[in-house]
Amino acid sequence: MQQDILINWSPQETRVAVVEQGAVQELQVERTLERGLVGNVYLGKVARVLPGMQSAFIDIGLDRAAFLHVADLMSSINSRHAENGLQATETLTSPATASLQPIEKQLFEGQALMVQVLKDPIGTKGARLTAQISIAGRLLVFLPQDNHIGVSQKIPPRQREDLRQRVQALAGDMGGGFILRTNGEDALDTELAEDIAYLRKTWSRIKDASLRLPSTSVLHQDLSLLQRVLRDLVVEGTQTIRIDSREQFEKLKAFAVEFMPATVQKLQLYSGERPIFDLFNIDEEIAKALGRRVDLKSGGYLIIDQAEALTVIDVNTGGFVGARNFDDTIFKTNLEASQAIARQLRLRNLGGIVIVDFIDMIKENHRDAVLAEFQKQLARDRIKTTVNGFSALGLLEMTRKRTRESLAHQLCEPCSACMGKGVVKTARSVSYDILREILREARQFNPREFRVVASPKVIEFFLDEESLHLASLSDFIGKPISLQAEAAMAQEQYDIVLL
Repeated sequence: MQQDILINWSPQETRVAVVEQGAVQELQVERTLERGLVGNVYLGKVARVLPGMQSAFIDIGLDRAAFLHVADLMSSINSRHAENGLQATETLTSPATASLQPIEKQLFEGQALMVQVLKDPIGTKGARLTAQISIAGRLLVFLPQDNHIGVSQKIPPRQREDLRQRVQALAGDMGGGFILRTNGEDALDTELAEDIAYLRKTWSRIKDASLRLPSTSVLHQDLSLLQRVLRDLVVEGTQTIRIDSREQFEKLKAFAVEFMPATVQKLQLYSGERPIFDLFNIDEEIAKALGRRVDLKSGGYLIIDQAEALTVIDVNTGGFVGARNFDDTIFKTNLEASQAIARQLRLRNLGGIVIVDFIDMIKENHRDAVLAEFQKQLARDRIKTTVNGFSALGLLEMTRKRTRESLAHQLCEPCSACMGKGVVKTARSVSYDILREILREARQFNPREFRVVASPKVIEFFLDEESLHLASLSDFIGKPISLQAEAAMAQEQYDIVLL
């Protein structure tokens, strides 16, 4: 599949769009002040050990402590006890012993521990960590605490053993393991050797920093989004990588020449008069990706509701009546929806549990065809997905690995009026809340007057439809009630002032 990559750069924000056949398939945004943490290596400090959960909270210098599960604790732990005035030490255990040892036997509060971020902080959750460090290069991933030599599962099985032996021979007996990435399948031995040397040099710098720097320090920072474009997004079908900043183009070109020479010829400086994202209406696609409704070409539509724990996608036929009978209408709508849903998952970067409510299909072969099409579309996703098929209720259940915030969480914040609920109380409901509150206050206090400060719409409601109820309450409590409109207040907000 041929693709183009467009990069819109500004000092405060980098935006990357992956375009295939004229349609945006993936969007990534990185803001200078909100750069992601995945891949960063820290010298953390154990803040708390939780034996009941077999996990620990690690302080890495963020607002919230990060989370480390015992399964992500490496059998070889580099620990420093500077807080106790002890010399740096290294605890070594065998993998078999470590897997049997509970976390409270391996960690203690105040212990220094080298960790790497697996998942960015999302919502109310802190970052997810691992003590099993891995450093990604252009062709290989280095596993400094392991001796395993692996090959990407996307490379055909018949080639894996030969490639494994090549990497093994080049790695030698200097320690550490390697995984050959998909784009290293056709690499020359000289290229692989250069990548190995670069990765080992990077690990050496990390180890040196861990001995010099205090706890909660950053030991290694992953590549910027611009550099990750060359490392992660460029595939065999990539035709061009266009960027609209001359300064960043030169920097990216120098990086490509040194580490990824095969991508140099694909780099292009965009100097057109129109903004680069206008070429494929990408800003319009971003606006659509922030909405609930996604229209399908056939007339059907999707409703996408994103919560913290899961995302629910509902498929509707809408105005589509083009097929010969109702079953075919449903089947064709679901087929089109399966393609659109897979694209929306990439575009919005939706992760975690995803529930898809396709329109009910009576025929078994229709369900099988829709599932097969959905899995085919998901196969294009760089992020790991797992589809469990249709449940007894006809819902399709799946998961998509979540490593960073979704597009909506990156670009938006909860509405100050509804606080993320998506709805607000009606003016009538708010007015009744106010009447009840005045009655409650009148039973406890004896002011000269009650003053209601609320949004203009609620005050207008009191002056019109609820004027009789307000007058009746005033007579009942024997106190005057005055009204004051406050334009800055949301519809659900109000104050009752005792005068």
